[in-house]
Amino acid sequence: MTDSPKRSNSGLFEGTAWHYARYRPDYPQSFFDDLIERFHLDRTGRLLDLGCGTGQLAIPLAAHVAEAVGMDPEPEMLVEAARRAQAAETTNVHWEQGGSTDLSGELGQFRMVTMGRSFHWMDREQVLDALDVMVERNGVIVLANDSCLVRPTTAWQQSVEDIQRRYLPPELTPADPLPGRLNRAVDHHPHEQVLARSPFSQVNRLVYEFDRPWTTEQVIGYLYSTSLRLRRLLGNRRSEFEHEVTETLQAIEPDGLIEPVKLEVLTATRR
Repeated sequence: MTDSPKRSNSGLFEGTAWHYARYRPDYPQSFFDDLIERFHLDRTGRLLDLGCGTGQLAIPLAAHVAEAVGMDPEPEMLVEAARRAQAAETTNVHWEQGGSTDLSGELGQFRMVTMGRSFHWMDREQVLDALDVMVERNGVIVLANDSCLVRPTTAWQQSVEDIQRRYLPPELTPADPLPGRLNRAVDHHPHEQVLARSPFSQVNRLVYEFDRPWTTEQVIGYLYSTSLRLRRLLGNRRSEFEHEVTETLQAIEPDGLIEPVKLEVLTATRR
């Protein structure tokens, strides 16, 4: 049975969960199909989605495992994840509040551990050491990352970043949103190198390239879903900001917004 988590202390994404659930783009079906086929997901075994957000990975994959566990430190994210699971009639997901430092053998054994756009927030070596105890001998870790508007590759994306920057306090930038909240990955080596020196050192990289359409509403909603907590920072300038973004995007791309996406997927197993 899909359960609803208890609310408690909020964290980095406090106040963003409503927008996160509705405006964070989903992953392409080809990515899920490849995972299911390659790792023989046959409705047995267990899945852990670490840093699960509102369930963009856990819910689609739950149909292909016996049980899925979504884990996130932000209780509001888990409330939205439970709502989405109920709407999808997904009944074999359990939502667990906690961060990467809360990993323990008490959660049980897992065939697959997924992390979507979340591994960079963690002490990566500590997480991989903890997962060595929790992942089955032939299990796999899956990291899925795309830039998703964070690093502009088109004129319209750059215009959004430029507008956002002008509305932020001088000490904040979209790339470094919260002073004192540093990336918890204590070194800056690529994920692939960190995996290669971990117990999960057999690493495979696959890149999915596709075009992602956006509406102006989706762009603004996405901006409100990030750790920057832009909606709160804007205060009484929010309507002004939204109007400027809308007018600018309409002028640049009157026929619609397209983002060229590269989704990098790393799968790591033991040698």
